[in-house]
Amino acid sequence: MRQRLRLFVGDEAGSSYAEPTPAPTVSMSFGELTAVLLDALRTRRRWMDDFEDDEVQVSEDLFEVLATYSRLRPGA
Repeated sequence: MRQRLRLFVGDEAGSSYAEPTPAPTVSMSFGELTAVLLDALRTRRRWMDDFEDDEVQVSEDLFEVLATYSRLRPGA
């Protein structure tokens, strides 16, 4: 008799729904990050477009500074 193939979808004893694993994260200094981003923006690197819609986590105080800065209008 020919054996049938079975589709393995996870732990048969457990639930068929597995919680997604969080994406790995790394830490770097704000200075390192801004230096890389400034260079990439200045030289118009296309890879920057790939991350345009990605979310990043920032500290609450940095968010407040960035939000305030974004509301400022350049002087006339």
